[in-house]
Amino acid sequence: MRIGELARLTGTAIDTIRHYEREGLLDTPPRTDAGYRIYSAADAERLHFIRRCRSLDMNLAEVRTLLALQAGGHCAETSALLEAHIDHVSARITALQELERELRSLRARCTGTEGACAILEGLAQPGAELPAKNHIGHSHS
Repeated sequence: MRIGELARLTGTAIDTIRHYEREGLLDTPPRTDAGYRIYSAADAERLHFIRRCRSLDMNLAEVRTLLALQAGGHCAETSALLEAHIDHVSARITALQELERELRSLRARCTGTEGACAILEGLAQPGAELPAKNHIGHSHS
């Protein structure tokens, strides 16, 4: 099948498929004489696996490791990787809860009256804490 068909079959953007090839998650497919990439059912299965991992917010390095482990069936290593990912997700949940508290605190400043907006004043305060790294909501490195 050609890349467009693989994209439709798996619900994956063509650019994403090419990206996964560049990253080594998908093997570079053979090409026709006209230069079209030709994919197999095995490629579609691998892409489904990658997309499932990504839907669980695993980064490309984790996906790459899982693909390697998939070939060998190393359950203990797979479990360790998943445990580390769970720890990361838990840390992000904690950070998101703190973010929610901060946003609610800002919103609570609103009096709903005309004039200066207490929310905007709160955002402009020089003493307001800035996060060292905005990592919330994104897959980890």
